[in-house]
Amino acid sequence: MKTDKNSLPGIKTEFRSQLIKKLHRICALLLIPVLLCSANVAAEPVNAGAAQAIQVLTWWQSTGEHKAVDVLSERLTQENIIWHDVVIPSGGVGAGIVLKSRVLAGTAPDLAQLKGPLIGEWFELGLINEFKPLAGASPNNISGKWDKFFFPTVQELVRSNGHLVAVPLGVHRMNMIFYNRKVFDRLGLHAPESWDQFTATAIRLQKEGIIPLAQSTEPWQLASLFEALLLSESSPEFYRRALVKKDPSAFSDIRFARALTRLRTLKKFMPSPVRELNWSDATHLVAAGDAGMIVMGDFAKGELNAWGYATDVNFGCVAVPNTENYHIYNVDTLVMLKKDGASPELADRIAQLMVSPNVQADYNTAKGSVSVLKNADQTRMDSCARNSWKVFSHGSAVQVPSLAHDMATDGISKDAIIAEIVHFFADDSIKVEETQHRLGAITRSLPKAR
Repeated sequence: MKTDKNSLPGIKTEFRSQLIKKLHRICALLLIPVLLCSANVAAEPVNAGAAQAIQVLTWWQSTGEHKAVDVLSERLTQENIIWHDVVIPSGGVGAGIVLKSRVLAGTAPDLAQLKGPLIGEWFELGLINEFKPLAGASPNNISGKWDKFFFPTVQELVRSNGHLVAVPLGVHRMNMIFYNRKVFDRLGLHAPESWDQFTATAIRLQKEGIIPLAQSTEPWQLASLFEALLLSESSPEFYRRALVKKDPSAFSDIRFARALTRLRTLKKFMPSPVRELNWSDATHLVAAGDAGMIVMGDFAKGELNAWGYATDVNFGCVAVPNTENYHIYNVDTLVMLKKDGASPELADRIAQLMVSPNVQADYNTAKGSVSVLKNADQTRMDSCARNSWKVFSHGSAVQVPSLAHDMATDGISKDAIIAEIVHFFADDSIKVEETQHRLGAITRSLPKAR
């Protein structure tokens, strides 16, 4: 069926013109050409017969991510709900462009990956549906008010002005070091718990012809490393002051200078030259023993497990030095787009299944993350997951949102800050104070946290 490009199913006619203008304004603010946003990226039509089909747009494409999606799709299939993947291989930025394009074209998917502050923005624009948990709680599941079992931080993430607008799947911890345990055992090395230990370990690995620290020049990967270093050199309060509140004075602080200095110091332990690798390929360097360590979110654990490497046997994990009691979080969430024929009952069934204890345990085991449920079964977690879950359960005082993974601030601010970090990393002639000054000046003009 041909779709009128001005027709947005499920949205009242008088609202369409205003909505399109708002979306175009968002695209312009994100430095995305309006023509690109307006492109119609259509998916194959779905003919599900008697089953109810849902189309889900994500950027999950690695081996571990596919295994996690399989957990969800297989469980939904048991309920006669068929999951159809729309995977955008270019990552979150590309997926965001495609999602905006499809909303404008009136071909929005049923569910889509959307994270952090963007969830509230899209809800306020009237683009995503509210989940309205159905009555009838059962002792064997968490129907009814199913979000009451979430950690408080997760509850806050999936609500906008009191409305439940997203389904959380799992919590990733970003301030992690994964290391090749067999290489470490062979050389008599131990997981580094301080920067002095890290340096000694890195020097020994270098002498053995092993890259001490796998790293890519991909902007989000550099940002992920830097945010862990910033937390290591400061505190959760200071981290939030800099990367969430964007207080210009924070960027001139000695703690921010120490994090930049640490980033440059670590560069000598990375591959020479540092090349652009996707995170899965960078992780594979550690799996193969070509690199000893990598600072990466715990989706690396899901990937290693999916390749057949066992936690605490083939590889181990430890928090980045000085962050063992802190948790940089990245929460996977799905939203339901507004469109003709959207069923609140179907939405609630899907949400209930995704946050049920068994699905949570199976999904997060595959993904490398931990359950969003505060009463999760720890016996089904490995040592890395148990540590992550326990630290996260200590509450907001030890939790900070990941800048690199769209949890801390708006897209414009994130991109501006990351661009300066990448520039500093790439050019050794740039002084620490120069980058501090530039970031302080830039953040004075950026949107402030609500």
